[in-house]
Amino acid sequence: MTYLLGSHHVTLSVAGAQEDVDFHTRLLGMRFIKKTVLYDGSTPVYHLYYSNANGDPSSVITTFPWAQAGLYGQQGTNQAREVLLAVPSTSLDYWAKRLADHNVDAEQSEIFGERRVSFRHPSGIEYQLVGTDGDPRQGYTGHGVPSEAAIHGIHGVGIHVFDQDRMVDFGNEAFFSQGEITEEGDRARFRAGSDSYGNWIELTGNRTDPQGTWRYGAGTYHHFAWNLDTLENQEKVRFDIEGAGYTDISELKDRTYFKSHYVRSPGGALFELAVTHADGGWDCDESPEELGKRFMLPPQFESERESIMSRLETITTDASIEE
Repeated sequence: MTYLLGSHHVTLSVAGAQEDVDFHTRLLGMRFIKKTVLYDGSTPVYHLYYSNANGDPSSVITTFPWAQAGLYGQQGTNQAREVLLAVPSTSLDYWAKRLADHNVDAEQSEIFGERRVSFRHPSGIEYQLVGTDGDPRQGYTGHGVPSEAAIHGIHGVGIHVFDQDRMVDFGNEAFFSQGEITEEGDRARFRAGSDSYGNWIELTGNRTDPQGTWRYGAGTYHHFAWNLDTLENQEKVRFDIEGAGYTDISELKDRTYFKSHYVRSPGGALFELAVTHADGGWDCDESPEELGKRFMLPPQFESERESIMSRLETITTDASIEE
């Protein structure tokens, strides 16, 4: 038997590193838990991690700040677009006021019967805080965000697609679609996996925007990661997805904190099949109480520490970084 639990993390290509830290911690009140680098390629780029109080799978946002390298992307169709985050349903007025107090433009709406507040990251990426009830994940109360408003974690992913039917087929044939497809206007959505939270796939029909970029580039959504629970199950799922004909899938990648395959969905969004393995986890190189305090490098880059640090923007976080 193969299975998928739910979401694991979200990874975005943003612009400046410090503005990204300030947005996620000082504005959204999230916990800064990891400062490391992109493992792919030869250009040193930060990989920054934010989470809820406990760093739960399904709560983590990670970012690559690309402005320093001069790389920018284009938002469009056939591309993941919206970062959907779950907050208590009674907190939407609080968030609307907090965003206004920080001079962030925001709009309130109701979609699929859920109140939402929509706004943008400084690099232009679209965010939505979605009001939910009964979410057991514990929010982090940073920078004055009270517990009754703190972000629980990921609600799901919003994808703009030219053809919604192909993504629905993918969900039904290979990606653990659960329950009915719900439609509202130009949107459709379904759940993937067995978790009761954090695993919505929302599809917006979009035949007017140009094709969005899929490469690294500031201002774009890079990938959405799913929790496959065990390495054995992960390998079976990869095999089943390939067997269903979706063969654009990578070899296994070791990211220290988790191991992953990547598959390009027919709607353009890049999905990651992630497992927090026995030797991984956010606390494999820092204690739970000290997450985010040090600049962590994988062993293969440790000999280049001074050179890498000299080429990266200096950033300040809530944690006291000890180099």
